[in-house]
Amino acid sequence: METKRDMKKHVTFVGALHIGFGILGIIGAVVIFFAMNFAVSFVEDVDIAENVMRAIMIILPLFIGIGSALGIIGGIGLFGYHQWARILVIVLSALNCLSVPIGTVKGVYSMWALLQDETVDLFNNSSHSSSL
Repeated sequence: METKRDMKKHVTFVGALHIGFGILGIIGAVVIFFAMNFAVSFVEDVDIAENVMRAIMIILPLFIGIGSALGIIGGIGLFGYHQWARILVIVLSALNCLSVPIGTVKGVYSMWALLQDETVDLFNNSSHSSSL
C-alpha cells in the first residue's frame, strides 16, 4: 500500500508529465498549422480541396491546442493539490487512453495515481503542505 508521501511523488510526476506533453502538444499544433498552410498553397486550383484543407488547418490544431492547454493548466493545478485539477486531469487522462500506445500508458498511470484513496485524501486534506 502506498503512503501519502509516495502518492505526493506520483502526483508531482503526473503534473510534470501533463505539463511536458502539453507543451509538446502546443508545439505540434503550431507545426501542423504552418505545415497545412504550406500544403494549401499547392492546391489552389481545386476549390473543394482547398476548403477542406483550410478547415483541417484550423480545426485540428485548435483541438490539439485546447487539449494541450488544459493539460498544462491541470498539471499546474496538481502542484497546488487543487481538487478541480485532479478531476480535469482524470478526464484528460481518460481521453489520452484513446491515443495508443503512449497516451494509453500516460492516461492509465495518471488515473491510477489520481484515483488512489491516499491521493484523494491528499487533495481533500487541507494540511497537504505539511511534511509527512
